[in-house]
Amino acid sequence: SGNYYNQGEIRKKELEQSCCVLGIPASDVTVIDHRDLPDDPAVEWDTQLLATLVLKHIEAKNIDLVVTFDAGGVSGHANHISLHTAVRYNVCKLLWVPPWAGCRVLVLESVNLCRKYISFLDVLISCLLPTDALFILTEEETEQAKRAMQCHRSQLLWFRQLHLLFSRYLVVNSLRLL
Repeated sequence: SGNYYNQGEIRKKELEQSCCVLGIPASDVTVIDHRDLPDDPAVEWDTQLLATLVLKHIEAKNIDLVVTFDAGGVSGHANHISLHTAVRYNVCKLLWVPPWAGCRVLVLESVNLCRKYISFLDVLISCLLPTDALFILTEEETEQAKRAMQCHRSQLLWFRQLHLLFSRYLVVNSLRLL
């Protein structure tokens, strides 16, 4: 629930506001508040527990595409890495039987620090490198993504302000099939 600084309720509301900006209805937003899954950048979550929760959500919502972090969690955040590990666990163990049959998983690729903060200049580099999926946002989509991120006021520390200005992830994202 994002309760690392005892801001869980605030961060839930910010998530709902952000999703609204992106056109995602509140009924499609699920916040898992589980005592064994604390919001803590230093805590690795239990793979089987998280894999089970993710799979239940996929089944309940009849999801056919999952997009997740890569093994580096994009920022090295232990919770992000745990999510990648749990999704990978589900794919390795359960993908070949229903309800996972037909569900694809795309993994966001982390890039080096230089590429991470060259914004739209990374589009050319990304187009030249091999990848399974490349998403290039329009100017309007980039502005929408920025507005959505600005809804997360409790998390907009100085380095995230820089992210809003310079991050390539607001302009281009390369993904690989898992």
